[in-house]
Amino acid sequence: MRSTETSASRRAVEAVWRIESARIIAGLARMVRDVGLAEELAQDALVAALERWPSSGIPDNPGAWLMTTAKHRAIDLLRRDKRLAARQEAIGREIGSRQEAPVSDLDVALGGGDDLLSLIFIACHPILSREARVALTLRLVGGLTTEEIARAFLVPEPTIAQRIVRAKRTLAEARIHYSLPAAEELAARLSSVLEVIYLIFNEGYSATEGDDWMRPALCEDALRIGRILAGLAPREAEVHGLVALMEIQASRSRARVGPAGEPILLLAQDRSRWDRLLIGRGLAALERAERLGGAFGPYALQAAIAACHARARVSEETDWARIAALYDALAQLTPSPVVELNRAVALAMACGPAAGLEAADRLTSESALAGYHLLPSVRGDLLAKLGRFEEARRELERAASLTRNARERELLLERAAACARGMMPPR
Repeated sequence: MRSTETSASRRAVEAVWRIESARIIAGLARMVRDVGLAEELAQDALVAALERWPSSGIPDNPGAWLMTTAKHRAIDLLRRDKRLAARQEAIGREIGSRQEAPVSDLDVALGGGDDLLSLIFIACHPILSREARVALTLRLVGGLTTEEIARAFLVPEPTIAQRIVRAKRTLAEARIHYSLPAAEELAARLSSVLEVIYLIFNEGYSATEGDDWMRPALCEDALRIGRILAGLAPREAEVHGLVALMEIQASRSRARVGPAGEPILLLAQDRSRWDRLLIGRGLAALERAERLGGAFGPYALQAAIAACHARARVSEETDWARIAALYDALAQLTPSPVVELNRAVALAMACGPAAGLEAADRLTSESALAGYHLLPSVRGDLLAKLGRFEEARRELERAASLTRNARERELLLERAAACARGMMPPR
């Protein structure tokens, strides 16, 4: 029984950490002006929770407990650090006035909407390489593991780990000022920030591993940051394009998961469960992007694709020819094997499975897709539509072996089993 309680406490700690870690690190980074140190202090609080909660019980406000514990450790550290002694009294007063605030309320606990955004811009500072900016922000703000970040970039895990360590060291040695960038610096630093926000959203929308198909908290965090950024840079078309894309994709969340948590693919979703408010917000954001002359930016193009799905009340009404044309434009703007794979799916829907399979087959030699489970998944689906069930089964089983998400693995194996019986897999 004791072991069961300990295991339950550990799961609770991990769940709280996933939700609250970015806010805690952001608040600590404002205090100590060092993102690496802020993460260490937050991790210390996590260790303390793992040690104490199994015996003391989970506190009523676990996020506030973690923040308060981390702040106390920060105070101890600052007292020992003579170089920061001049700031000790002011920081102590600030902590004393805020430590009772609920950490789950970003505006109250972290002194407004800027802390989390400041953390992103610090992690995306131009002193770092582009790859390091993205990896560090995903780690600190998204709460992703090094392995999850590596999968997002299709690069080896040790490479990502080295980028994160070096990025923290570089920021610490350069004593980068912790604040939002000046207006004249904003445009130059915006591109990597947008990429990071969308990668965070994607990790929530389709979790790369674990037992859940989605991690809604990450989607909510990404949407919140995107909306804040849209307010900060209202004339930036691609910011609105990204917000449009996330709003429309988030509108499907309730329809993407069945009663038992199983994934429901796009064409099989009950579109009456799509959130029309989020769709309306997304279409309005897309219109703003287009008015600002951003109709052909990469995020606006993806939002236009999502809008094609959103406007179709039933899947049969989807304008697949327009979607294929939009993917053509996206492939010219940002060439990528993943974009080409999505284009193959659109071609299959617009022109038939043979055309889609031909496009997908051209990607089998792409080294970047060697371990990407969606390539054999797409090929398996198209082979099944062509009646080549044995080949389809093998591809779907291969896709199942590559995915790290338990729900997705179950779905792929279910589809492979249907092919083994000579039947079309369920949509």
